Amino acid sequence: MTSQRDLKVAILIMIIFLITGIICYASFTPPAPEEPVRMMFQNKAGKVLFTHSVHTGDYTEDCLDCHHNIEDDETYNCSECHEETGDEDLLSRADAFHAQCKGCHEDIGAGPVECNTCHSL
Repeated sequence: MTSQRDLKVAILIMIIFLITGIICYASFTPPAPEEPVRMMFQNKAGKVLFTHSVHTGDYTEDCLDCHHNIEDDETYNCSECHEETGDEDLLSRADAFHAQCKGCHEDIGAGPVECNTCHSL
């Protein structure tokens, strides 16, 4: 049979391990990846989850295939140019995404092209 003293020592050791684990978990977080892994685009038609690593690893190696605005290794937010301004010469952000994403899916014959396969509610 276990003595009270042994039980208290065992509980104390478990508490020390628990505290050590929590501190290590909080202190040594993994570094953020250089490239985004996934991005969630919010819009009126429903959220679109884009997995960047799948597209760059399986379909393209060149960033310029999708990003036309890279200058000196600096990218810009799509909304900086593609705004809902009514300018007929420049596509809105939504139209630019549809042309780029859906157009690529149709060209290579892979990926979703129907609205509800990308947009979730």
